[in-house]
Amino acid sequence: MQALKTSTFPSRMHKWLCAILLILLPTAISTSAQELEWSVDARVMFENREGGKDEITPDQTILFTRLAPELGVSLLDGEHQLKGGVVWYQPMIDDLSGYKVLPTLYYRYNRPDGWHVTAGLMPRSLLVERMPRYLWSDSLGYCQPNLKGILAQVIKPAGYAEVAVDWRQMQTDVDREAFTVFMNADWRVAGPLRLGGHVQYSHLAMSRNHAPDEHVNHDLIINPMVSVDLSHRTVLDSLRLSAGAIVAMDNNRGEKKGINHGGFIATATARWRWIQVDETFYSGGDLLPLYTQYGSRLNLGDPYYRSKVYSRTDVTFHIVSNRFVDLNGSLIFHATDAMTGFWQQLSCRFYLDNRLWKRRNDKSYLHSGRLHQLY
Repeated sequence: MQALKTSTFPSRMHKWLCAILLILLPTAISTSAQELEWSVDARVMFENREGGKDEITPDQTILFTRLAPELGVSLLDGEHQLKGGVVWYQPMIDDLSGYKVLPTLYYRYNRPDGWHVTAGLMPRSLLVERMPRYLWSDSLGYCQPNLKGILAQVIKPAGYAEVAVDWRQMQTDVDREAFTVFMNADWRVAGPLRLGGHVQYSHLAMSRNHAPDEHVNHDLIINPMVSVDLSHRTVLDSLRLSAGAIVAMDNNRGEKKGINHGGFIATATARWRWIQVDETFYSGGDLLPLYTQYGSRLNLGDPYYRSKVYSRTDVTFHIVSNRFVDLNGSLIFHATDAMTGFWQQLSCRFYLDNRLWKRRNDKSYLHSGRLHQLY
């Protein structure tokens, strides 16, 4: 995004907020069947990346703040919700250049039996779990926190399933149409045994005034998973082991042939009090074969998954962890068949909404849970 003058920022932010308020406030008139909904989600992130040996995984330092207030109404005990707000993404530099202000405006339908349907510009934090990094990289998660489209979910005590259409870019004379369809699932079968997985299809079409060498591209990744959840069965607070196969199919219609690869992936996550360890191991073919041509316009995953063998180990120290704050530091180790990487990360997230505010004096409740993982 082209940098704007500092003096234009307050007026632009003011226009966004006024537009949201004009839409939502008339419906927020108090009645017995309505409730005002609000939330404030803020994050500060420092990440120092070292060890990249090529242009795909460069050494760099990321430092930003993100503020996402929302205001809305709910009817019939939360069955229908209409919410709107903005996401202000601001790199920490000497002036206000480089920022992005993204609108949030969505309708959410919640049924008592666990079905949910959301449509509009919605935060990705509505997803039950963070998508694996071979599907959605850290960098995209930092600067693209919203979904644009529709999300359908069924969430039960035994597990969940969700499917979404994310419209990432509209076709213009110079811009290519881009959208993604994905599905995530995780369900308890018996005891600690769980079945699930991930499917993602990314589509990159042509611009209206496209050049002769511009063609439609596809990226399809299928990943069934088997998991064993041993949480509360050991001295650890949580312990989960997962493994599965990955099949990746990329296609460039101009070449009239597909590129198919597959591999094996295993993950493990464990937490004891304030220490958490996450391990991911992948072995197989290049999952992002067209990344050098189209980058994250088509392949949305972490470029490390272009390697035949890849291991990522996250050691996270949760300094402050409760229902409204997660202040943590992480040491992240990458190892491939050709290089190693070492990232250091410090992150702080603060979240507050009308439900937490009502229980602000209940210390046992506020300190007994954890924040939902943020993109």
